[in-house]
Amino acid sequence: MHTQISSIGVFDSGIGGLTVLKSLLELIPGVDMVYLGDTARLPYGTKSSRTIIRYSLQCARFLASMEIDMLVVACNTASAHAIPALRDEFHIPVIGVVEAGARAAIEAGGTRIGVIGTSSTVKSRAYEDTIRSLKPDVAIFAQACPLFVPLVEEGWYDDEITFLVASRYLKDLVRANLDTLVLGCTHYPLLKEVLSRIMGEKVAIVDSALSTARVVKNLIDPGKVQDEDRRVSFHLSDSSPRFIELGEHFLGREMKYVYDVDLCV
Repeated sequence: MHTQISSIGVFDSGIGGLTVLKSLLELIPGVDMVYLGDTARLPYGTKSSRTIIRYSLQCARFLASMEIDMLVVACNTASAHAIPALRDEFHIPVIGVVEAGARAAIEAGGTRIGVIGTSSTVKSRAYEDTIRSLKPDVAIFAQACPLFVPLVEEGWYDDEITFLVASRYLKDLVRANLDTLVLGCTHYPLLKEVLSRIMGEKVAIVDSALSTARVVKNLIDPGKVQDEDRRVSFHLSDSSPRFIELGEHFLGREMKYVYDVDLCV
């Protein structure tokens, strides 16, 4: 069923969700996008489930005040913990990256599936539970890779240090003879080249950011996306020149209309 959408709200704990926004901008023309980065309180990946849910509801309430028609949770940690609470409170479509990434792994034909993400995402077993709800007989191997986020935010996408760190994190997954690897953090697509080198060309890499954008595209009424003109705005709980610099690299485009917001009021 297609939904008529004129504005999509996207939130993440920080900058990683811009990989989801980039895919949305590429796949869905003519729809306004409102991005919220809770940069003052990142990372979510080290927080308790209770705190993650509280922060996620605050982010969603801000975006709802912008009169969005759909909410995209572009944070794997928030998707792993807060989707039920968000769907209970908001009567608009709520799309999370975990479900989209899990479904894409199955659609890729995965039977031996690796999942990498933050410590909180991996501990939640959200990907494992979602994948097994779709295909119970798959083998799943999970690995937390907490240093990937700071490496990405340092801009070390294809650095020797990044390769060494990734090789250490992924050594057990390489031995597990995977056919599919799910990138369970929205920062990780920027490391796709390094990860592919380590895992080998036979392992399909599932980018949950792109998978999420494809889910959103399939839900939207095509009649509402014919106009190329749209507004994209960015709202940050703590802005800095460094965020803008990194954000424009993530997006491959200039970030206009950047605003500060207080989520705790």
